[in-house]
Amino acid sequence: MSEADEVIKHDSPVSFHQSPLVPTACGATKTLFFHYKPRTVFIEKVKGEILGVVIVESGWGSILPTVIIANMMHAGPAERSGKVNIGDQIMSVNGTSLIGLPLSTCQSIIKGLKDQSQIKLNIVRCPPVTTVLIRRPDVRYQLGFSVQNGIICSLMRGGIAERGGVRVGHRIIEINSQSVVATPHETIVQILSKAVGQIHMKTMPAAMYRLLTAQEQPLYI
Repeated sequence: MSEADEVIKHDSPVSFHQSPLVPTACGATKTLFFHYKPRTVFIEKVKGEILGVVIVESGWGSILPTVIIANMMHAGPAERSGKVNIGDQIMSVNGTSLIGLPLSTCQSIIKGLKDQSQIKLNIVRCPPVTTVLIRRPDVRYQLGFSVQNGIICSLMRGGIAERGGVRVGHRIIEINSQSVVATPHETIVQILSKAVGQIHMKTMPAAMYRLLTAQEQPLYI
């Protein structure tokens, strides 16, 4: 039995590169950053009322290292406003930047808005599903990431996966238009190992996926 087979058997992370794994910081200085158009929205609410959102990390490898709206409370201030959507990235709250801050810090900042009647958000519109395009000339080129049970768990800095938009902590939804939501770990590994040319993937933050599929109960803030 090969080492790869042994890894698959125990559902451990399977790596698609040979270089050391390097968790990538989000490259806010990349050229793609300038294609994002932040917008400012104001959300009205009653004092003492929570904003009514669940936020998750955008994931290592994302262009903007901040938090994403993963869920909204029915009839809560955020949903009532009609100004924000699931998938939107929050750049700042009432003038306080959230870029680069830990998730727990961002959650604390939003929780601290409970006694305010108006909240100013600077957001970037993003769909909840991220589209990834990896260009792999042939199988000799390492993809540059590792996956465990459909979740990307590490990423090689400067590799073709990072350049294609792969993000750590994201759940793979599709590979080349084929859904892999219910696909076994071993099959996902086989598909990725053999894929060449333009590899199209759709991913979303694993935490958001669990919320949207009712695997976890939302904790609104």
